[in-house]
Amino acid sequence: MRIIFMGSPDFAVPTLQALIDAAHEVVCVYSQPPRPGGRRGRELTRTPVHLRADDLGLEVRTPKSLKSTEEQEKFAALDADIAIVAAYGLILPQPILDAPEHGCLNVHASILPRWRGAAPIHRAVMAGDTVTGVTIMRMEAGLDTGPMLAFACTPIENRTTGELTGELAELGAKLMVGTLRDLAIHVPVSQDEEDATYAAKVDKGEARIDWAKPSDVVLRQVHGLSPFPGAWFDLDGQRVKILRAATVDGSGAVGTVLDDRMTVACGEGAIRPLELQRAGKPKMDLDTFLRGNAIAKGTILA
Repeated sequence: MRIIFMGSPDFAVPTLQALIDAAHEVVCVYSQPPRPGGRRGRELTRTPVHLRADDLGLEVRTPKSLKSTEEQEKFAALDADIAIVAAYGLILPQPILDAPEHGCLNVHASILPRWRGAAPIHRAVMAGDTVTGVTIMRMEAGLDTGPMLAFACTPIENRTTGELTGELAELGAKLMVGTLRDLAIHVPVSQDEEDATYAAKVDKGEARIDWAKPSDVVLRQVHGLSPFPGAWFDLDGQRVKILRAATVDGSGAVGTVLDDRMTVACGEGAIRPLELQRAGKPKMDLDTFLRGNAIAKGTILA
């Protein structure tokens, strides 16, 4: 098929690659515009999809918006059979949705209609869901409201958002290729609006750890926000992120370090950090962290 691919972050890269590997003709790639980055924040940094598309020799377009008639005409002129969207980051106006012969299909990182929106994996982990997955849906004007063509599930278990993102990216890529192969036999299924939930974009204000919450809630916060933005606490005036943790037995005053293994008392129960990261430093396991940061029993973490 003649395909327009639209995506930006790492999550979208496996789907682009899978389309190429399946011998589809990707006539153009749309991605978010390069943004300032690098060590000094001055270098324009291309998205992961943009980088992969360049490696593949594909044309890349990076409009800031698709609302103008000019951009919509340029899109339609590609004469695509279908557009495949994976975490693109721009709203698609109706003329864009209508331009390809078979419309636009989206790979979304949740089992719709649960967790429509920008941060479905984060929200699933933070909410304590036991299962997540990917859904292939036909796009329409609403936010992730279109009819579903296929889905695949995976258990969340004790995994972080970062780990699940990688697995779901690969799962979504395979599911999209299979859906395109059998597109004619897939029957669209409408979403049940009564079951819909919204996955709001993660705000950095959600990242500070509140030790007064139960340990299982703190654990879900840690894993849901790992690796970015990272759940954090204050140690001697500096932020320290916890990227992985475990719930353990223990009790005491909220935020108090209970032993020499950095077990921290929560509102109910306790957690033990397993991977931590100081600002500007690489992540490290607990033993490595404690060798350079002695935290005495009885210390109260803010």
